[in-house]
Amino acid sequence: MASGSNKKADKKASKSADKKAGRSGLPFEPKGKSKGADSSVSAKAQAKADEILAGDWRKPKAKTDKAGRRDNNATGKTGNGKDASKDSGKIPEVVSRRMLRRMAVLSGSPVFLGVGIFFLAYYLQSRQLVELPPVAVLLVTMGCFGLGVLGLTYGVLSASWDTEPGSLVGLSEFKLNFGRVMDARKASKT
Repeated sequence: MASGSNKKADKKASKSADKKAGRSGLPFEPKGKSKGADSSVSAKAQAKADEILAGDWRKPKAKTDKAGRRDNNATGKTGNGKDASKDSGKIPEVVSRRMLRRMAVLSGSPVFLGVGIFFLAYYLQSRQLVELPPVAVLLVTMGCFGLGVLGLTYGVLSASWDTEPGSLVGLSEFKLNFGRVMDARKASKT
């Protein structure tokens, strides 16, 4: 009986010692709760977390190049007059809009066609005007969706990646850009 009361007294003593030392008494210390110098979170990660919690992460920060010159985002030029899009590896806005237009046309058209075929087949089947096998409707609709995926790829690769517009169909740009992608892929493997 005396040993049972000794165990309870030992537990109380260890809990009070943990409270005085700032420990939670858990077998692990919760992140952000430890008060010691041996924190498992680096100062950089803690600063980023504080920035996110403060809500500052949505505001774009002014970028500077290695020489400390500020990037002027409105003109796309750095402090020394050089084009920022070449230095930072960003896609120029003119090129990205051209890609988006091509992707919307080349991908959106087959997808809308596939949805239209599906609803037309449903209408014809429900009115018993034409007897269509469900597999045929499925295959034609999936084929249209597949063309939509190919349209996304062709839309990106057929757009001129230079600031000057390319041809309407974009076959020469497709060959050039596909070659660039394959070269970059080979370079990344070695």
